[in-house]
Amino acid sequence: MGDFVRQAADDDIDEHSAKHQAQVTADIQSIPDDITIIPFQPPSDSTRTEDEQDDNEAHEQEVDEEEEEEEDRGSYYWDAATMTPLNAASAAAIARLRAFKPPPFPLWDRLPVSRRAAVLMLLYADRRGDLRVVITMRAASLRSFSGHAALPGGKADTLEETPYQIARREAWEEIGLPMDDSRIPAPFRIEHLCYLPFNLARTELVVRPCVALLHAAEPPVPTSSTVVTPTVEESLIPKLDAKEVAAVFSAPFHNFLRSRDEVHADEQRKVPAGKWYEGSWAHWHEEPWRMHFFYVPVTNQRVTKPKLRDGGLASIAEHTEDDMDEETPGRYKVWGMTARILVDAATVAYGEEPEFEHNSHFGDEQMIDGLEKLGRLGPKKRPGSELTSEDLKKAAKEAAKM
Repeated sequence: MGDFVRQAADDDIDEHSAKHQAQVTADIQSIPDDITIIPFQPPSDSTRTEDEQDDNEAHEQEVDEEEEEEEDRGSYYWDAATMTPLNAASAAAIARLRAFKPPPFPLWDRLPVSRRAAVLMLLYADRRGDLRVVITMRAASLRSFSGHAALPGGKADTLEETPYQIARREAWEEIGLPMDDSRIPAPFRIEHLCYLPFNLARTELVVRPCVALLHAAEPPVPTSSTVVTPTVEESLIPKLDAKEVAAVFSAPFHNFLRSRDEVHADEQRKVPAGKWYEGSWAHWHEEPWRMHFFYVPVTNQRVTKPKLRDGGLASIAEHTEDDMDEETPGRYKVWGMTARILVDAATVAYGEEPEFEHNSHFGDEQMIDGLEKLGRLGPKKRPGSELTSEDLKKAAKEAAKM
């Protein structure tokens, strides 16, 4: 996936073809360096016949229509026409995720419901069969992490909910992704691939990342002449909750292992100025902690934003490219826990180490154990409580005793 220009080599070229290629090479080398190439000058309209002008105008119109159709080459999880089957690299990545088993973490079963949370990492194949991941921008009105990029997700409602059920319910509430697989219209299907190790949010939530793949197989052939059109609730057209989500976009999954934009040759002109990655080390506790900052280009896709009805309720979303990040026009910043989870997931999926510096472990389970021993993960959270460096230092010491 790292190479976008691949040259095929054939070791079985016959003798005649080899001689022909040698002759072509010799002919090219025989052209003098100072030769003047006279560009072809098309005949003026006055010298063309009426039929020729009509043919040319028709051709120009066809080219214009093709250019208009190619203006939006983005791939969207709600539009099967913009998706193709997984390519070889993506299929191998999905196989690794299916096979991944996180280590047991029995503390989850003892956590109160107020400390449990999960996020959904929804992957899908784009027009080239490369994997992309769905990301949201949190609404500015939210109390926690307002305006930050995030994976769809949130807190548990009951102790009986599994992390995957939490993530799917929150994805339904935030972006309208149906919770019930039976309500997902053909040709779509969602497969839960794996869990990743638990992460710790600064708000003292224990977060389980849930990785899933959105399949878009060919729709089944109807068995009757009656065609049932899916309702809004059954479709995958983004239906955003304006109170929670400011925008939905996607990012190239493999790029979360790279320090620069991975761009196909035909997309170069669409990439906005600016860096893809920045990183820094922070001492969030006694060990150094790598902070990742990714700047995802969004000029090559339609960013989905909520369209408001009367009363502030969200209806079917509209697709625009307005309101880009003022600091990095044309890019959205992905950082914090979300960036950390994406790097971990991409490392598992592709079996590669990131190009940039990173922590060697996945998740924060040792730190979570330490906080639980300090009594910081009880049912009630102190108002305005957030983890401080001192809290994490203490937790690290407790975890080291285990």
